[in-house]
Amino acid sequence: MSEIINQWPIIVALIATGIFAGILAGLFGVGGGIVIVPVLYFLLQGFGVSPESAMMIATATSLATIVPTSLSSIRSHHSKGNIDLALIKYWAPFILVMAVVGSYLAHSIRGNALVLMFACIAILVSLNMLFRAGAPALVKQLPGKFGQGVMASIVGGLSVMIGIGGGTIGVPMLNAFNVRAHVAVGTAAVFGLLIALPGVITLLSISTTPTDAPLGTWGLVNLPAFFLIIPLTILFAPIGVKIGSKLDQKQLKRAFAVVLMITGIRMLIQTLGA
Repeated sequence: MSEIINQWPIIVALIATGIFAGILAGLFGVGGGIVIVPVLYFLLQGFGVSPESAMMIATATSLATIVPTSLSSIRSHHSKGNIDLALIKYWAPFILVMAVVGSYLAHSIRGNALVLMFACIAILVSLNMLFRAGAPALVKQLPGKFGQGVMASIVGGLSVMIGIGGGTIGVPMLNAFNVRAHVAVGTAAVFGLLIALPGVITLLSISTTPTDAPLGTWGLVNLPAFFLIIPLTILFAPIGVKIGSKLDQKQLKRAFAVVLMITGIRMLIQTLGA
C-alpha cells in the first residue's frame, strides 16, 4: 500500500500529461508528443533510468500514444473539413518510408543527440511562429511534386526520431506555403498517424528492453504510461478541436509557439546541464 501511495505524484503527472496532450492533439494536430516526450523523459530518470534509455523509452511510448490520439483528432478535423486529402495522398508514401528510416537512425544515434535534436527543433519552430505570427506566407503555394516529396520526407524522418506527431514541423511548414492554419493542423493530424504507426512498429521490432527500464516496459514502450495516457488523450482531443475552431490563425500560431518554446528550453537546459 505504501508503494502505491508513494507513486501518486507520478500518477497525477501522467493524468495531467494525458489531458494536456489530448487538448494539444486536437488544437495543434501534434499528437501530444511535444508534451509526452519531455514529461516521460524526466519522470523515467526519477525512477533511476539513464538519460539515454529514458529518451528512447519516452520516444517510443510517445509514438505509441500518438496512434489512437491521432485517430480521434482526425475524425474531429475531418468532420470540420480541415484535412487536405489530395495532399495526404501524395505525401503519405514519403512520410511512411522516412518514418521507418528515421526509426532505424534513432535506434543507432540514441543518447543526448536525440534530446538536443528535440530541443532545437522545438525552439526554432517556436521562434519562427512567434516572430511570424500574423505575417503573410513566405510562398503563395506549395512547390511541385519533387519539392513536396522533400518536405514530406523531412516531416516523416525528423518527427519519428524525436517521438512527435507531424504537427511540430508540418504545421509551420504548410503555413509558410500559404496553407490555412486550420487545414494545416487538420492535415498534420493525419501526418501524426502516418509517422507514429510505422515508427513504433519498427522500434519494437529492432529494439530490446534496456536493462534499467522500469517494470511494465515492453521493448521500448512503457505500458503503464501508455494505458494511463491513452484514454485521456482520446477524450480530450475533440475538446482541443473545438477550442481551435474558436481561435483565429494568429492566436493559434502564438499558442503553439509558446508550448514549443517552453518544451524546447526545458529539454535543452536539462541536457546541457548534464
